[in-house]
Amino acid sequence: MRATAAEETSGPRGPEASGPAGGTTAPAAGPPRPERRPARVGRRKLTFLPVGLIAVCLATWLWFEQADLDALTRNALAGGQVSKALWQHIQLTAISTFFVLVIAIPLGILLTRGAFRRATPVVMALANTGQATPAIGLLALLVIWLGIGRRAALIGMILYAVLPVLSNTIAGLKANDPTLLEAGRGIGMSPMGVLTRVELPLAVPLILAGVRTALVLNVGTATLAVFGGGGGLGVLITTGITNQRMPVLVLGSVLTVVLALLVDWLASLAELLLRPRGLRS
Repeated sequence: MRATAAEETSGPRGPEASGPAGGTTAPAAGPPRPERRPARVGRRKLTFLPVGLIAVCLATWLWFEQADLDALTRNALAGGQVSKALWQHIQLTAISTFFVLVIAIPLGILLTRGAFRRATPVVMALANTGQATPAIGLLALLVIWLGIGRRAALIGMILYAVLPVLSNTIAGLKANDPTLLEAGRGIGMSPMGVLTRVELPLAVPLILAGVRTALVLNVGTATLAVFGGGGGLGVLITTGITNQRMPVLVLGSVLTVVLALLVDWLASLAELLLRPRGLRS
């Protein structure tokens, strides 16, 4: 009897305790394991496209090493002409994209504020007109107005690439949850604080997607800058076409495609890295 009473007071010694119906209950669960966060940038994203681009460049270089180039082709590619055209193309893309960001993002923010919202349809119609106009026609009109030079090419590229950044900025700001904005105002944030600390961070994914589109558009449009005296890889392409020199045409085309894909890859990495931490899946 004493042993039975001791067992009743001390309870079961095993890892499982008796339930109310005589069954057993599971042992107490330990602390929850922290969820494993996905990698910010996947391995395929880091390696697959760059390796492919390097392979394309290497194959093109090997083809040129074995090709029988005539004097006109060697003259078109000699004297640093290729590196000069590539550098001009990169400059045109970078400068035009910078001005697109300076113009489109503040304008998109302004068009979502107060009375300026009424002007949104008019501004969007103008931006749509700029992109709907054929790029070569727009460049020709600018050359007639401004004369031959890089300035006409840059203005044409800017007008052509404003729409994706502007529309994505407006869409990203309008898609924000109104309750989050009210919560920010409720804790005493100023309108500028709500914009910079709540609205813009939430709109970053859409804005970066528009910037990525604008970059790729600018790389392609920069090939037409040659018709306005802006230089770029379009010089090699037009030289290959007018002189019927396939190696020059292939080199200009391959470099343009590789540059566009490389810019798109870099922009996709920036889109992943600059996305706010709370919005990463």
